[in-house]
Amino acid sequence: MPGSLDPLDIGVQIPYHFRCPISLELMRDPVTVCTGQTYDRSSIESWVATGNTTCPVTRVPLTDFTLIPKHTLRRLIQDWCVANRSSGVERIPTPKQPADPILVRTLLNQASSGSGTFSSRVSALRRLRGLARDSDKNRSVIAANNAREIMLSIVFADDDSEPSELNLESLAILSMFTLSEPECLYVASDSDRVRYLVNLLFHSSIDVRVNSAALIETVVAGIRSPELRTQISSADGVFEAAQGKAVEAGATEALIDRLTEFEKCDAERALATVELLCRIPSGSAAFASHALTVPLLVKIILKISDRATEYAAGALLSLCSATERAQREAVAAGVLTQLLLLVQSDCTERAKRKAQMLLKLLRDSWPDDSIANSDDFAGSDVVPF
Repeated sequence: MPGSLDPLDIGVQIPYHFRCPISLELMRDPVTVCTGQTYDRSSIESWVATGNTTCPVTRVPLTDFTLIPKHTLRRLIQDWCVANRSSGVERIPTPKQPADPILVRTLLNQASSGSGTFSSRVSALRRLRGLARDSDKNRSVIAANNAREIMLSIVFADDDSEPSELNLESLAILSMFTLSEPECLYVASDSDRVRYLVNLLFHSSIDVRVNSAALIETVVAGIRSPELRTQISSADGVFEAAQGKAVEAGATEALIDRLTEFEKCDAERALATVELLCRIPSGSAAFASHALTVPLLVKIILKISDRATEYAAGALLSLCSATERAQREAVAAGVLTQLLLLVQSDCTERAKRKAQMLLKLLRDSWPDDSIANSDDFAGSDVVPF
């Protein structure tokens, strides 16, 4: 990606004023803060999100956290990328602006309004779903407006009857977010809600099945009670039945063949499905038989998003646990480097745990001269073997 290009790799020097002062990489979405300094949006947002309240360059307190886009500078960077295309530089895409918080609040109020018409509520949810699919920034804006609690109330409003379009749209939105522990307990502690989600695994729509499975996984990962986890995991037989049908229908080949064509959010959903199907013998065998599965999953790690990385690592863990052939393919595809980068990244804790388990599983498969078998690696605290 252009944001990570190194002058030694592309053969040209990136102009100083095109680099973000924080990351020192080519800016993709330059913005100005109240002190007049310019940063890449993702870098300054991360800076502020970690508790910093001063301008990184001037150290002057940030009295206003509004980020003003620098459209002219972005166009100059795009022109520079095009001019240096022959040297391997790719043009940065025009970034989408984050969702308007006022619009998000209006849509949430409309979706949760008991006095609103059914069609208007569904329409509001569809717009929210589209915004959530567009970017992580949009999901942050939506989450900041109490969206998860609202979606939970709508999803389970009629958990003793057939799901309506209103319930399913809310489920689709909710599946894109990580729930807090109280929110996970809200679902896990009520057997009717758990049963409702399990029943959705048999829905005629594969999207509904994927969304319900994703929400169940989120809930299980977010609770500490062994009793509640056991209660939910008692539905394993149901998982296998639903997943088996998908494998029989040719889902494995279709997913791998089209994975590179998906946009970010669709790729996350597809990878979530891949991980789920890899957990049953028939799904694991089907994916293992496809020559592109393992190399593609290795390549995806740290390339699309944190969620995509987590799902790819989980799928690889299942595949490599099933056969030594998959282990050899993963090693040949360069999984060692990817996993070591992953466990030291800012990715989700679940992704890191999956990476650590995979590293431990593959320990005996590394080449003799690899760093995984060196004394330095053996004593490292990065992966607790």
